[in-house]
Amino acid sequence: MQEQIPIQKSQEIGAALEDFTLLNTRGGSQSLGEFLKGKKGAVVIFWSCICSHCVRYDLYLSTFNEIHPELSLLVIASRKGETAQQIHDSTVRRNLRFSILHDPDGSVASRWFTQQTPRAFLIDANRILLYRGAIDNYKYPDDPNFVAYLEAAIREFLAGQPLTRNDTASFGCAIQSVYYNLPKQL
Repeated sequence: MQEQIPIQKSQEIGAALEDFTLLNTRGGSQSLGEFLKGKKGAVVIFWSCICSHCVRYDLYLSTFNEIHPELSLLVIASRKGETAQQIHDSTVRRNLRFSILHDPDGSVASRWFTQQTPRAFLIDANRILLYRGAIDNYKYPDDPNFVAYLEAAIREFLAGQPLTRNDTASFGCAIQSVYYNLPKQL
């Protein structure tokens, strides 16, 4: 149950992003606008239940609403071929405590110019894009050069300050790849 959104040719920091509606893994549907009601903004994370990079953020995402009650968190499973059952099973097995919307064909991810998971977006209550990119520059535990890009952007946004960094390269697992479409036997 997705509404049709005109395809954008680019995505600009400071521009409004269009609303969308996706099914959630609990049986209903939700829109971006619904997540923003009564909040200062939202963090949107394109995610996958089988992405090894996303697993690192299980605790962060599960506690996000406690850390940032003034923001909504939207986690969108967009990996091509990832099923609702896989997402549900991962949620139970990993004890995930955040709501997940399902973008089974990756159309919302495509419209948001997202090619890998995880990829984070910070928007204000009017859907204005403030930050996009990596959650952090994680390479290995106790990395002395660790930088929490998303948290820095959130902190500046909530303090009413201009963002020091509003765009970073993200890395992770492909949402869609030619390898996902190869026949089983070669």
